[in-house]
Formats: sequence, structure tokens, C-alpha cells
Amino acid sequence: MTSASDTIFAMASAGLPAGVAVVRISGTKAFAITSAMVGPLPLARQASLRTIRNHEGQVLDRGLVIAFPAPHSFTGEDCVELQVHGSRAVVRALLDTLAGFPGARLAEAGEFSRRAFENDRMDLVEVEGLADLLAAETEMQRRLALEQTTGHLSSLYKGWREKLIYARALIEAELDFSDEADIPGAVSNRIWVEVQAISEEINEALRQLRAGEIIREGFKVAIIGRPNAGKSSLLNALVSRDVAIVTEYAGTTRDVIRAELDIGGYRIDLFDTAGIRDAIDPVEAEGIRRATQVRDEADLVLYLSEPADSSEPIPLNSAIPCIYVGTKADIADDSWPERIQFDILVSSRTGYGIEALREVILSHVQRATKVNSLAIPSRLRHLQHLKQASMDLSEALYQDHLPLEIRAEYLRAASDSLARVTGRIDVETLLGKIFSEFCVGK
Repeated sequence: MTSASDTIFAMASAGLPAGVAVVRISGTKAFAITSAMVGPLPLARQASLRTIRNHEGQVLDRGLVIAFPAPHSFTGEDCVELQVHGSRAVVRALLDTLAGFPGARLAEAGEFSRRAFENDRMDLVEVEGLADLLAAETEMQRRLALEQTTGHLSSLYKGWREKLIYARALIEAELDFSDEADIPGAVSNRIWVEVQAISEEINEALRQLRAGEIIREGFKVAIIGRPNAGKSSLLNALVSRDVAIVTEYAGTTRDVIRAELDIGGYRIDLFDTAGIRDAIDPVEAEGIRRATQVRDEADLVLYLSEPADSSEPIPLNSAIPCIYVGTKADIADDSWPERIQFDILVSSRTGYGIEALREVILSHVQRATKVNSLAIPSRLRHLQHLKQASMDLSEALYQDHLPLEIRAEYLRAASDSLARVTGRIDVETLLGKIFSEFCVGK
């Protein structure tokens, strides 16, 4: 059975074999265990080359040893990092030796980060930022995660909460000590202007949530059109590899095909869909239904038409931006229907217009994510608590016919919602899910 008092260990570096493997040890016995394997520990936070031995005194390897005394470590506990040669045999022997010490065990996924949270080394927003930083694949994902990891977003939430606590304290002072000479009457009236400002800042953060979601999870681009409009060819051209099957037969694509693309540091999720037409084949009909669903859930639609296409336009959701793309520009001639107006012409075969199309997509992403700072919410959990805080502040501000005690209670509820974002109250049920996102060793 695992215990929070156990000393935990795990490999904290990438997969093996590798040039160097890092093994992390954390807990009350970390220093004693390491001393039994390497002798006296080096000075705090100074790397020292040592011989590492097993329980029988046999040499396992020679590597660097770094000790981090509590509370100045990642976990807030005594922590040691061993940097050894990254062979499977060396790491296996080292982990087997560590497992042989009483009270020591292999860490579970995310357990180092969980201990950092429990020891107040990080709050929950910073923990989530760390998870996002480890998973970041694009430059904007890295920058967004870094804003959370370094505490900038947490500082914003904590600042709002501290102001609300102060405002509530002024109200309670007036309620409890209104007959005292040093408590001026109607002192609470002074705080509503600041509460209004906090409410507006929270509402602005809620408006920016979608930008954070797009940066973190990806900007969804649906490629739609009639059969043989060149959708799969365009997908392959945009990602510069063969993702979708391309044939001259109409209806080749039956399901939604997804591919990721990095444009300007943003993650773009491209969705190639079945050609939309009246289908009799039930499999193709299901593909068309899915294509319609993807179209309606996208952040941007690429509507493709080929030169000879004279069919009626496909209905679109007017709320979703659309780029009208003329395909097969390399074979275009005077027969191109004049009624069709395109935003851009491309040829997947020659590459004509592909880079220009990437730039147009990038401009749409940048407009959708235009914010003054990347210290913005990016998770549904943040949205739920910020919405609740906004609702409670609205009640406190605009229900001015209510007794002052009730309005103060709404301020308390709003400050509690902000505390739930940073993980300081009522988060136990969330912890298992959040820390399961981490790999073992982090």
C-alpha cells in the first residue's frame, strides 16, 4: 500500500537508451538512501561525480549526484537527482537497488508534482501549466503554458481574491463595529467601485478563454466541398505528406481524416471530410453526416470548388468564418464559371497558392487569439469557477436592495470560487485526474 510518507523514486528523463538518464528520489529517507549508495552527499545543489553501489557494494555506475534539501526542492522535500549512463541495464539495476530500501517505492504518475502541490511549492494552476508545458508541441503552446507555470495567471486570480476578502472585511467591520467611533459609517460604500472593476476583469478573462483553448487544444479547420473537389489533395499539400488517400473516383473519403499542422507557432487541426452530395450508400451517408458535424464545430471552414463545378453551393453556418478556395488552378481555363468568386486559388499538384493559403489560415488564428497577455484561462475547469465568481459578484453589485450581510456573502462565495481555481479549497476529487496527466518521474 502506498503512503504519502514513502520515499519515492523514478526515472525523470526520456526513454532509454540515451546518453544520460536522470533518476529522481524524494522523501524523508532520500538523503539516507543515497548516502548508502554513494557515500557522503555533496554540498546542497552542487553536482559531484560519485561511484554508485548496490546493497552488496558492487559498482553500478559512476555518475553525478545533486542533493536538494527541503524545502528548497521541486517537491518541497529532501530530493536527490542521480545522473547516470542511459543504458537499460544501468537504470534497471539502479531502480532495483532503490526498491530494496525499506520505505522506498517507485513513484506513481504525477506523484512528484502532487507532492510539490501539497507542500505549497505550486498551486493547481501552475501544476496544470506544467502538464501543458511538458505536452507543448508548438511555440504558442509553450508560451501559454509558461505563463501558468511561472505563476502569472495564479497571481491574477490571487489578486482578485485578496481584494474581495478585503472588501468583505470592510463590510463586516461596518456591521460588527458600526457604533465604534473609529469605524466610519457606510465604509462599505467605498468598496463597490473596486468590486465592479474586479467583476469587469473576470468577465474579460472569460471572453479570452476561447483564445486560450485554441492555443492549447488547436484551431479547427474543416475542409469541405463536393466529391472530387480536391479536399484530400489539399490536406496532403498543407501538411507536406500523404495523410489521405487520393483517387480520381468520387467518394473516396468516407470518414473524417484529421492531421495536425504548425503554422506560425499555432497548432492547426485540419479535418478532411467526405464530399457532400445526395448519397444512397449508407456508409457514404454516414461520412457526409460526420462531415456536416465537423463543419458546424470548426473554427474556420475551407470551402473547396474545382474549375468545372457548377453545382449549387453547400449550405454553411454563417457564424463560422469561411475561405472560398478554388482548387486545381493548374488546369483552370476560360470555362471556369464566372459566378464563382474565390478568396484564393491553389494547385495541390504544383504547390501554387499553398503557402498563401497557410498565411490566410494564420491570419484567422491570430484574430481568434488576439489578447494583450497570455496570462489567460485555457481550461474548462477555470471557466466554470470564473463564471460562478462572475455571477456571485453580479448579485453582490446589482442586488443593492438586499441586506449588507447577504451581499457580503456573495463576495465570500466569489472569493471561494477563485480559490478553487488555484486549488486551495475543495479540490481533492480533482487531484487524481489532474496528476494522472503526468508521466512517471514528474
